[in-house]
Amino acid sequence: MTTNATTTFRALHQPGNPLLLPNAWDHATASALVAAGFPAIGTTSLGVAATHGIPDAHGLARHETLALTHRLTTLPCLVTVDIEAGFSDDPGEVADLAAQLHAAGAVGINIEDGRHDHTLATIDHQADLIHAIKAHTPDLFVNARTDTYWLATGDLTATITRAERYLDAGADGIFVPGIADDEDITTVVSAIDAPVNVLYLPARHTTARLADLGVSRISTGSLLFRAALHTVTELAEAIRAGRPTSVNAPSYDDIQKALLANTKGRTTKEQRPHTS
Repeated sequence: MTTNATTTFRALHQPGNPLLLPNAWDHATASALVAAGFPAIGTTSLGVAATHGIPDAHGLARHETLALTHRLTTLPCLVTVDIEAGFSDDPGEVADLAAQLHAAGAVGINIEDGRHDHTLATIDHQADLIHAIKAHTPDLFVNARTDTYWLATGDLTATITRAERYLDAGADGIFVPGIADDEDITTVVSAIDAPVNVLYLPARHTTARLADLGVSRISTGSLLFRAALHTVTELAEAIRAGRPTSVNAPSYDDIQKALLANTKGRTTKEQRPHTS
């Protein structure tokens, strides 16, 4: 990915005029979101993992995440990738993955300090991972996620302490999923000299209010994926029960046209001529 694309992505993070980042789990959802006018797309680790029958946050979806990145970066949008906790505890391996994602066309990554056993990584270890990524791929936008609120393992002080340490290690933005209270959000935004990312919570947030609080980025996380699962199940049950259904969905032809437009001029690996 070019430096210009990364610069464009950084510029989308504006306090008071936040980037609304929808999170996709496959090429079809990302393509639909791009067609809806979203300039940047993130991935959802739950959606990517679950689509392949893998639990989230266990570090098992490295291959699937990298493969999806190669697909999404063919779309006319900026792509940032959720890499869970890095799919490894080794800073060198995490930095290598980040470099591969950047080479595939990703402008950013999201890396979390929460672990699958509902604990937080030590602040030193997480800072080492971030430092290794930035030392290896300085142009990559590293959104450092701290799960102090998500896992209810810390307070405002712990959140800000971790955020400051991650920024010192080279992080470009801070993500605090689970934070909901206006006062807490204002305190974090005021204390951190970097773009602050908040996870959209339907029962608590509006984009307008988060903008007023100075948030620079709003992510949907796994919400769209979970809503899609709900819609699929609800519609199938309605059809089975013989209840009236009303579906406002793209047609088969609409989806095919979008896919054909995206693959125009490309060849599959099997179709490419062999070279010596």
